[in-house]
Amino acid sequence: MAQNTIGTAGIIRDARSRYRTAQREEGGAHGAFEGETRRSGGEPRAEVTVSRAEAPADVAELLAVEGAAVLRARRMFVGEDLVQLVNTWIPVDVAEAAGVESVDTGAGGIISRMAEAGFSQGSEAVEDVDQRPATADQAAALGVEEGELLLTVTHVGRTAEGRAVEVTRHTLGRGWTLRYAVPLD
Repeated sequence: MAQNTIGTAGIIRDARSRYRTAQREEGGAHGAFEGETRRSGGEPRAEVTVSRAEAPADVAELLAVEGAAVLRARRMFVGEDLVQLVNTWIPVDVAEAAGVESVDTGAGGIISRMAEAGFSQGSEAVEDVDQRPATADQAAALGVEEGELLLTVTHVGRTAEGRAVEVTRHTLGRGWTLRYAVPLD
């Protein structure tokens, strides 16, 4: 079983700023994870596969799609450590218009390509954080026991008109800190 050897500080996923254009594109970063990891001194790497696949029922409902959606499946590393498994589902018409069916989506990643194609995500994204038991495949990949509860972040990006154009499910390995800010008034 692989073991996560991320330093004692762990990995900070800062939802307060990670999706801002300047943060996603900083230094030519190909998205939020790459920019955030570089800023913290880490070496990000991703293995990406792109296909058309049937979305899980909850994702298909959020995207209002029947049949296939575009699936961007990513294995995200810091150095040699696999730290998260990420599946992003995108409606086919949005993916085609934004050109995000290629592995390399350029600086800023899919959010920037969608904005250029007229599918700019509105002023906020909604993220639900829950715990899910690791499947056998997730456990083997992330170096945890099958059934161990893992943090899962489900990110839903919508246009200003309310259309969901992206559902991304992040399955996090050990060592993560999730940082959020909430209004107090």
